[in-house]
Amino acid sequence: MGGPSFETDRLVIRPWREDDLDPFCEMCSDPQVMRFFPNVLSRDQTKALIDMALVKTDRDGFCFSPIDTKEGGEFLGFVGLSIPDYANRLHFGPCVEVGWRLKPAAWGKGYATEAGGAWIRFGFDTLGLDEIVSFTARQNKPSIAVMERLGMVRSNADDFQHPLVPETHALSWHVLYRRARKTPSGFT
Repeated sequence: MGGPSFETDRLVIRPWREDDLDPFCEMCSDPQVMRFFPNVLSRDQTKALIDMALVKTDRDGFCFSPIDTKEGGEFLGFVGLSIPDYANRLHFGPCVEVGWRLKPAAWGKGYATEAGGAWIRFGFDTLGLDEIVSFTARQNKPSIAVMERLGMVRSNADDFQHPLVPETHALSWHVLYRRARKTPSGFT
């Protein structure tokens, strides 16, 4: 299974492995982890998510990838860049998003910010992207805080109804954050 591999001060970002399925299933079936998503995921749905990440990695060269602690190798969840398959249904598409999903024991420790920052640098420095976006349900204050720590900026005019969430669902409205690559002069 391919994809980028790199390290941060505390984390290893790596390709998916077969032994990721069980801890990822546990995470995606946890109502606390999935509270800002329409539903928890079954084992089959979680496996399909990993399979989709592998297809996107083969197609695009990147996707959401597992992160482990450097010390001890504990699976924490995923962080990465992805091109949404529904980007043509977004007013700001096509786009590359940075996103994350971590298990509760990893929350509040700066892991999403640390790995997200590494992926943003990879996107700008290696992939040559001009902009990276991130979006989440309006209610997801923890992820919004990570986006802001990553230097992303929100425009209220960019709020949108997620095309994969029913319009009447409480989580249908999403906020959009953007970060542009800085030019060598420091201006975007």
